[in-house]
Amino acid sequence: MIGALGAVVVAALVLEGCGSTTPGGHPGSADERGAVTVNNVEPVSDLTPSKVTDTAGWKVVSLLFDGLVTFGREGKLIYADAESITPNQDATAYTIKLKPGLAFSDGEPVTARSYARSWSYAANAANGQTGGSIFSGIAGYGQLQDPHGDRDAILSGLSVDDERTLQVRLSAPDSSFPYKVGDISFMPLPSVAYRDMTAFGRHPIGNGPYLFQSWTPNQAIRLIRSPKYHGPRHARNSGITFRDYTDPNTAYADVEAGNLDLLDTVPTSSLASYRKDPRVRSFSQPGPSFRSLAIPSGLAHFQGEEGRLRRTAISHAIDRAEVAGKVFHGSVTPATDFTAPTIAGYSKQLAGSEVLGYDQAKARELWRRADAISAWSGVFGIAYASDSGDKDWVDALIHALHRTFGIEVKSDVFPTAKEFRTAINNRQVHSAFSSGRQSDYPHPEGYLFQGYSSSAADGKGLNYGDYKSEAFDAFLAQAARQTDQSAAFDTYLRAQSQLLHDLPAIPLWYAKVCAVANPAMGHVAFNHMGLPSYTELTKRAG
Repeated sequence: MIGALGAVVVAALVLEGCGSTTPGGHPGSADERGAVTVNNVEPVSDLTPSKVTDTAGWKVVSLLFDGLVTFGREGKLIYADAESITPNQDATAYTIKLKPGLAFSDGEPVTARSYARSWSYAANAANGQTGGSIFSGIAGYGQLQDPHGDRDAILSGLSVDDERTLQVRLSAPDSSFPYKVGDISFMPLPSVAYRDMTAFGRHPIGNGPYLFQSWTPNQAIRLIRSPKYHGPRHARNSGITFRDYTDPNTAYADVEAGNLDLLDTVPTSSLASYRKDPRVRSFSQPGPSFRSLAIPSGLAHFQGEEGRLRRTAISHAIDRAEVAGKVFHGSVTPATDFTAPTIAGYSKQLAGSEVLGYDQAKARELWRRADAISAWSGVFGIAYASDSGDKDWVDALIHALHRTFGIEVKSDVFPTAKEFRTAINNRQVHSAFSSGRQSDYPHPEGYLFQGYSSSAADGKGLNYGDYKSEAFDAFLAQAARQTDQSAAFDTYLRAQSQLLHDLPAIPLWYAKVCAVANPAMGHVAFNHMGLPSYTELTKRAG
C-alpha cells in the first residue's frame, strides 16, 4: 500500500523508464526482445507485500501477486482471486468465495487458508510488518499487537469453511471492505514464505502475471511473464525490467536517446517543453496523486494550539497557483481536499477549505498568535529525497516561508528515496517533509484511514506524522457503518473538514500523469494509480 496505496508516495510520481536493458547490460540485448524496461528507484524494503509502503516497491509487487480484487483504469472493482465477496446486512461480516483452480507460480494451490495465514502474519505486531494497520478492522487484531507475542497466531475474526471459502468477522461495520482488500498488504503468500520471510522478500514467489527473475540492488529488478497465469491481467509483453535512476533528467535523456521505453514522470526541467519534444511520445492526463507537506506532531512548536496556528499560517503562506504555474508549468493543480480529482467523493468545496487560500496577511497574523503562546525559535526544515524531483518546489516554499515569517527555513536533503523513506519509517526526520498519497484502492477511505487514523500511527501504517484525533477516527467509523455509498461519502467529507481544522499535513496539489515514451513503444496505458498499466505495454516489432 502506498497509500493504503496506500499507498504514501515520495515523488510526485516515482519514475518509470522503459527500454530493452538487462541489469548491467546494454539497450536492446537479444535476450530481452519483447520486454519493456521501465524506470524506478530502489525499493525501501524487500518485496514482501505487507512491508511495501513506497511506490517503487508497489510497482514490482503488484505484478508478482494477485489479490482478491483488482481495479480497472477508471477504478472499477474487478474480481481477481475472488469469485464473490458477500457482506451480511450491516457489513460486520463478509463471506469470501475464491475461484477454483487458483495456484502460486510454484504450483501450490491458493486457498482460503493462504489468505487467512498471510493476513494474520501481516496484522501480527510480532512480525513487524509496516502494512499491518490495514487489518485493524478485523476481529482479533488487538490481541495480535504484542511485539513479543506468538508470530504464528491467527486473527480470531478469520475462519476457513473449506479450501475456497473464507469467513471474515469485523470488529465494527466496514462498507469499504470489498475495496480495501485491493490493498497490497492483502496479497496471499505461499507456505514457503514462512520458512524465511527475509529470504522470500528478496526472491518472492507470487500468483500474479509476472515471475521474479533477478534483483541487482541499486540497478534493476527484472520480471518475466508467467506462463501459468490465468487471472484478469494478462501480460501483453514478455517481461518488465525496472531500472533504478537517481536523477530524473538522466532517465528523460535515456528516453530521448532510445534507451528507455517509458518514463512515468517528467522532470521539472522538461515540463515546459516535453509536449513538443519530437524525440518522445508525450502523455498528460488527470491522476490520483495527492501531495502534501507533512509536519510531525512531535516537532517543536507544532504541538497543541500553537502547532495548529503555525500549520494554518504556513498553509496560508503558500501560493499554490503560482507554484503550479511557475514551477510545474500546469502539470499539477492546487489541492482542495485530501484525496484526488479522480477519486469518487472528491470535493472542491469542503467546509474549512479557506485554510488553503493564499493570504500573507492572515498567515502573519496566525504566526503572531502562535508566538504569543510560545515565541518561535530555531530553524524550520523541509526534508525530501534528491532523486524525487522535489527540489524546485521545496525551494519555492522555503523562499515563501522566509519572506512571510522572516524565519530561517532550510532544506533537509536525503540522497535517495530509500534513505528518506527509511528515515521517515524510523521517525528520524525532525522537520516537515514532502509526502503524498496514491491509494491502492480507489476509495476515500484508502486516502484517509491509512494516512491519518490513530491506528495507522506509531509505525503501524502510513500516518507518518503520528496524528491522532478521536473526532477524526469517529468520522471514519461512522462512514464505515454506512452501507449507502452517498451517505458514507458525505461523512468522509466531514472527516476531511476535521483534517482541514487540524492540518496534520498541509495539502499542496494533485499531480497529473505526465509521461514520455520511446516512439518505438506500441500500446501505452495508465492505471487507476496513475502509473503505467504494465501488463498492457507493448513494443513495435523491430
